[in-house]
Amino acid sequence: MMRVSMNWPIIKTFGMILIALISCAQEESPKEFKFYQEMIVDGIKRTYLINLPPNYYQQEGTRKFPVVVALHGTGGNAGQAERDYGLTAKAAESEYVIVYPEGVPRSGPLGIRTWNAGKCCDYAMESQADDVGFVSTVIDVMVGQYQGDPEKIFVTGMSNGAMLAYRLACEIPEKITAVAPVSGTMVARNCSSDKALPILHIHSILDEIIPFNGGIGLAGYHFSPVDSTLAVWSSINGLPIVPVESRFQDYTYKLWGNGTNNTIELFVTEDGGHSWPGGNIARPGADPPSSAVDATELIWDFFRRH
Repeated sequence: MMRVSMNWPIIKTFGMILIALISCAQEESPKEFKFYQEMIVDGIKRTYLINLPPNYYQQEGTRKFPVVVALHGTGGNAGQAERDYGLTAKAAESEYVIVYPEGVPRSGPLGIRTWNAGKCCDYAMESQADDVGFVSTVIDVMVGQYQGDPEKIFVTGMSNGAMLAYRLACEIPEKITAVAPVSGTMVARNCSSDKALPILHIHSILDEIIPFNGGIGLAGYHFSPVDSTLAVWSSINGLPIVPVESRFQDYTYKLWGNGTNNTIELFVTEDGGHSWPGGNIARPGADPPSSAVDATELIWDFFRRH
């Protein structure tokens, strides 16, 4: 019978090397910078896309990052908002965390997503989706799990997402540093905020989906004029009702305040339509984006100033 001689020192050494190699492989596994997460709100699965800045893991546990919450419009989603608005590149460049929550989808093959912004829109409003609670919890996750700075939480949104941005400013102002709505207006049922918030609003005078001067627009909804929305906020912010106005070749700029933390700014373009100025066309047949201003650049400069 053959006997096999075991050289235990060699085997032990080989085992230690193998363990070390496995450990190194685990340590060097790629870190995730872009990923979806989900939560249950009122029995409904809600999803959101997170993008972490390139230096996030090198500074993990050593600093807090500003956070941008970006809200898509009716029929959009996180991927569409990221593709069309160009915000993720600015977040990476500026070392911000950016998160794209997704509206609740209507049942059916299209699964159109909307936000319950108060008196609009569609399935989210009809089902009374708790979108304020959802986004509020997303902010908590960004602060609690992803080193978000609670003093630097910025919200922007397009169309129905802009409406929700205004509702969030009304209902959870203590969690928000500044808001930048695009091509939307305020439809919150009651805005009783007593906290001044910086606001940057961008809109096209040619917008027929959410008319700048108010009236019937998307799906037969009646929208209040943007000037009325900003008059409410000028009162909340303790500012004069009448702004300082400057006219340029392709847009008008209005300013309430003097650049302090309660300033309101408005850009009204004379081209484009219901679109993200300087961005991509969201879908075939959609209004062309304005070329008079770049919403992403304006918004990012606004957030950095506040």
